[in-house]
Amino acid sequence: MKTRAFIAFLLACALAAILSLATHARIVHIPFAALAAIRWIAVALLAVYATARRSLTLWIVVGLFAGIELGHDTPAAAMHLQILGSIFLRLIKVIIAPLIFGTLVVGIAGHAELRKVGRMAVKALIFFEIVSTIALVIGVVAIDLSRAGAGVHLNAGAAQQQTLVSSAQSTTQLILNVFPENIAKSVAEGQILQVVVFSILFAMGLALVKEPKRRPMVAFAESLSETMFKFTNIVMYLAPVGVFGAIAYTTGRLGLGVMLPLLKLLATLYVALLVFVIFVLLPIALLAHIPLRPFLRAIAEPSTIAFGTSSSEAALPSAMENMEAIGVPRAIVAFVMPTGYSFNLAGGSLYVSLALIFMAQTAGIHLSIGQQALIMLSLMLMSKGIAGVPRAGLVVVLAAANSFHFPTDSFYLLFAVDPLMDMVRTTVNVVGNCLATVVIGRWEHDLPPEPLEFRNQSGAPS
Repeated sequence: MKTRAFIAFLLACALAAILSLATHARIVHIPFAALAAIRWIAVALLAVYATARRSLTLWIVVGLFAGIELGHDTPAAAMHLQILGSIFLRLIKVIIAPLIFGTLVVGIAGHAELRKVGRMAVKALIFFEIVSTIALVIGVVAIDLSRAGAGVHLNAGAAQQQTLVSSAQSTTQLILNVFPENIAKSVAEGQILQVVVFSILFAMGLALVKEPKRRPMVAFAESLSETMFKFTNIVMYLAPVGVFGAIAYTTGRLGLGVMLPLLKLLATLYVALLVFVIFVLLPIALLAHIPLRPFLRAIAEPSTIAFGTSSSEAALPSAMENMEAIGVPRAIVAFVMPTGYSFNLAGGSLYVSLALIFMAQTAGIHLSIGQQALIMLSLMLMSKGIAGVPRAGLVVVLAAANSFHFPTDSFYLLFAVDPLMDMVRTTVNVVGNCLATVVIGRWEHDLPPEPLEFRNQSGAPS
């Protein structure tokens, strides 16, 4: 059933494309209604396939295609569907502040072992921050070069929007606005960066409190973060509807031309991640004298799981097991790998910087180098600790956009193509964490001196 529905979907898409090209070339004349009917049949077949697979990602893709089709066929009707996207956006926004507070408090105050492992913790955190920062820079440079968002023009008043981050707010004012004066006011006004700073300082203070008094607050933060994870899961079930309404409205308003910048954005992300792997991760592996062939064999399985599921957590057990199999001591694996899931999401870091600048470009906002540097610093703080959140990168991007008062119309475009971006950035996250684990093991002189040889579960070389 699954395979037949998917094959039928592909055939319907191919038929619609061929007939559309033939009509455009005036080889044959196919009525518009007939072409639209074929395309809607293709969407329906994809929906059948998504139902059989029970995949939320596929349903988001269904919402994307259905929204594009409705916006193209009936623009007037599609213009009334913006409310669906707006409702979904509001539900995403309400998640951000409590989620960030809970995860940051748990991530800092809940890791008392950081004070015990000392040297290894310092090395790991320095490695994480350097690699994540390089990823942020590559993301910004890539989108600045491609300018994928420059052709969207979602906001008619683009000239007025520039004052939000350039004229009206000096760099000094932006820095001042990072620090909260009233946390309730910060939450109410959506000043998420202030919430981040408050959460970090609160967690540091809590970490200094003695264990009996610290434990209840850490337990509360853990409960809050777990609850918000579940809340996020519930909201994400509405994602296909939100994407459908938002894309239908955008396509009805701007036409199919809005899809070209999205393809350019996808290409920019893929190229940027490839550059990051080749020119950052590979040199790190070579400098640390990591034998590439055994390492590549060891990361093959967790990388495949990450790509197929778009989930770093799903790949974690396999990644930890394989890192031990190539000689990294269990104590290092047990510390570095989970910590890296909060502090070393290199693929996610590259994505959030690229996506946020894309949103600025769609609004016609020009950002100076200093403002982009401040944005990267903000993203470094905001992205910590929410690795387990579905679509965590999107939550960070939206939080940062609110903090810098960017228009959020283009957020729907990002969400629509996020499944196609999530697979590859998640894979890079897993590869980066595996590499960090082996590098820290090498720095600690705990790896065997002879070349590593990955062995599968049967004990035979893989």
